[in-house]
Amino acid sequence: MVLLHVKRGDESQFLLQAPGSSELEELTAQVARVYNARLKAQRIWSEMEELAEHGVFLPPNMQGLTDEQIEELKLKDEWGEKCIPSGGSVFKKDDIGRRNGQAPNEKMKQVIKKTIEEAKAIISKKQVEANVCMTMEMVNDALDQLRGAVMIVYPMGLPPYDPIRMEFENKEDLSGTQAGLNVIKESEAQLWWAAKELRRTKKLSDYVGKNEKTKIIVKIQQRGQGAPAREPIISSEEQKQLMLYYHRRQEELKVPWDQWVFTRADTWGVHSSPRCLTWGSWGPCVLQDMAGGPSELQPHQGCGGPASVPLR
Repeated sequence: MVLLHVKRGDESQFLLQAPGSSELEELTAQVARVYNARLKAQRIWSEMEELAEHGVFLPPNMQGLTDEQIEELKLKDEWGEKCIPSGGSVFKKDDIGRRNGQAPNEKMKQVIKKTIEEAKAIISKKQVEANVCMTMEMVNDALDQLRGAVMIVYPMGLPPYDPIRMEFENKEDLSGTQAGLNVIKESEAQLWWAAKELRRTKKLSDYVGKNEKTKIIVKIQQRGQGAPAREPIISSEEQKQLMLYYHRRQEELKVPWDQWVFTRADTWGVHSSPRCLTWGSWGPCVLQDMAGGPSELQPHQGCGGPASVPLR
């Protein structure tokens, strides 16, 4: 099985295994499917974090309005009265004005948060470092866990306009959002490897050969966006390690004490003896200092002057 390290730009996404004989039409769609499903899970748990803090979504015509405006317009949140969390609610106002503020109690909140952490672990990008290959089954498992937590906390369900419910029912509207720009349609997805597009009409083995133990880095791209940037010769982590190594090496190669340049303190005056180090001129007594080091702070034999000090 060929191991594909899938990236989007320079960011690692997941590992995927595929036979070298795989048709690239099917493989490209599979990569895009897993990629988009992971994005869906991320959008869901992002909204679930808000659900745990501030309750269900307000109706679209009530979002962003103050309490006074809602009262003046005589608007009513009918779904909010039906969708009560298990064990009762705790009021926590949403400053953004998107949710009704009827948050679950602490116990139910922990159910949501714990499930989110478990789902994150399943499809985490850290799975790449652990050499764990991603499958659609793993992503669906994470989605099922998130769905189960919502059903436990909200047995009556969520309002039909709540983004979490819309995501689970595949009715989400991402038009005009940053999240929508991240999604890549399966029909428009492209895979690139070694600055070459892996054309859908060919097989994977046409590019990587018949060695089933090959590992390649492929980048998923939207059709029409052009070729992605080439992979750097060394990774950012390797670059950090290299810089750290040379910094340590530089510290080790610093000039030791017995090779420092010594000079006289200006308070001692400038000696005329050629056997001293005056400001800018060398003498044999300097070599004596350099050989003796800082422990031999004795008067110079040549000029009788005071001991030298290191140049700061």
